[in-house]
Amino acid sequence: MQVQQKLGASRAMKASRNVQRVFAAHSDIRKEAALRVPLDKAHTFNAKFVPFADVQSNKMSGETYSLDDIVYRSRDGGLLDVHHDMKALAQYGPDYWRALFDARVGTTAWPFGSGVWSKKEWVLPGLSDDDIVSMFEGNSNLFWAERFGREALGMTDLWVKQCGNSHTGSFKDLGMTVLVSQVNRIRRMNPKSVTAVGCASTGDTSAALSAYCAAAGIPSIVFLPADKISLAQLVQPIANGALVLSIDTDFDGCMRLIKQVTAETPIYLANSMNSLRLEGQKTAAIEILQQFDWQVPDWVIIPGGNLGNIYAFYKGFKMCKELGLVDKMPRLVCAQAQNANPLYQAFAKANGAIPEIKEAYEPMKAKMTFASAIQIGDPVSIDRAIMALKDTNGIVEEASEEELMDAAARADRTGMFNCPHTGVALAALTKLRERQVIGPNDRTVVVSTAHGLKFTQSKVAYHSKQVPGMTCQFANPPVQVREDLGAVMDAIKTKFKL
Repeated sequence: MQVQQKLGASRAMKASRNVQRVFAAHSDIRKEAALRVPLDKAHTFNAKFVPFADVQSNKMSGETYSLDDIVYRSRDGGLLDVHHDMKALAQYGPDYWRALFDARVGTTAWPFGSGVWSKKEWVLPGLSDDDIVSMFEGNSNLFWAERFGREALGMTDLWVKQCGNSHTGSFKDLGMTVLVSQVNRIRRMNPKSVTAVGCASTGDTSAALSAYCAAAGIPSIVFLPADKISLAQLVQPIANGALVLSIDTDFDGCMRLIKQVTAETPIYLANSMNSLRLEGQKTAAIEILQQFDWQVPDWVIIPGGNLGNIYAFYKGFKMCKELGLVDKMPRLVCAQAQNANPLYQAFAKANGAIPEIKEAYEPMKAKMTFASAIQIGDPVSIDRAIMALKDTNGIVEEASEEELMDAAARADRTGMFNCPHTGVALAALTKLRERQVIGPNDRTVVVSTAHGLKFTQSKVAYHSKQVPGMTCQFANPPVQVREDLGAVMDAIKTKFKL
């Protein structure tokens, strides 16, 4: 075993040196990719679509589809999942994969400089580098929330994974680079097979889709619920040249329409029921392990709307455990806004008994929430989320509008700049700390899904105390002062009690 591990590490270092030599000799990163020595593998890595039900039962039915097929559902109407040849991947051993992934971090070698494509063999192993559409997404920072953890929660080991520090300002870039790259391949093989890529969105998905399609020269179309997303989110697909349809309905209504449209036209569906998206999103979990030097945190708290992301994180952690890179899984927490909380309601009805959630689950009509990206009452990935929670002894928690806005604002005062969805996760963490479910020294990661700059309207309303029925206890409005030194000094003395 030790010989095999040393051989794996040696191969990873050799692959890294090959990349460095090519980079030194060539200035065009796509030419570098073409000249790079291929990964010296005795087994061909591959991935395919299988019914998610097969993954749940751990029994393969034999129903499979190529990733090149335009298919979103299994024969019985259930979701599909991307299934990897784990035996082939396991031939290389954990030391090999750890060394290989670590060697690619921060490079400009195409496409491995991306946090997603640095794990290409675990994402879309059969995809040509030429088909990849990437903006070197991922590699987002893991922020040590030392002051917030200490002062607000009495915690010593709290971290925030800043997935919003990405090209379009949200974690959706991680999944969209994978989906659009696969579409790029499909269109290259048959130019008439896909005329455009479409999605229903509450904002962030449309921004990511339009940006990556624009980079690839692929037309995009987005279905947005009218007057339910921020201007910053709306302007992104407009700027990227997408066909933007503002529809008088909510996200669930937009989702019903886009499914009908993609069933009848050569428009490719980009929503998270398409499991290609989750293959990119799972790499954020692997990044967290890398950033902790392959140590597993105790808890990971993830905002939940359509519920694909909690399954994606679960999948990333599970692949690392199955392939021996780590020896355990973190406990997962799904945090939902109280105004859009069907999973939390089912969890509460089942008294926390996760196997009974499915029977207790009922879709709901989501109400307006500041956490607009998770304003979803009938999540597509409900079964995926239940599986993730079951296998990790997970928890579901909720946050009211005031709780989520206060949590985001309080954390902002310690140097963060949170989106409302991160506020949901921080508020859920606060409740779990108050109940002593999460201990003061537990290593805990909160997943921040979007950049706060996309939600300045809600922040302005909060700090101006213009939110009806909300105290806004951490509001910090500007102080109006005359152009007079005495008035300025009085304002300073009042603030700092001088």
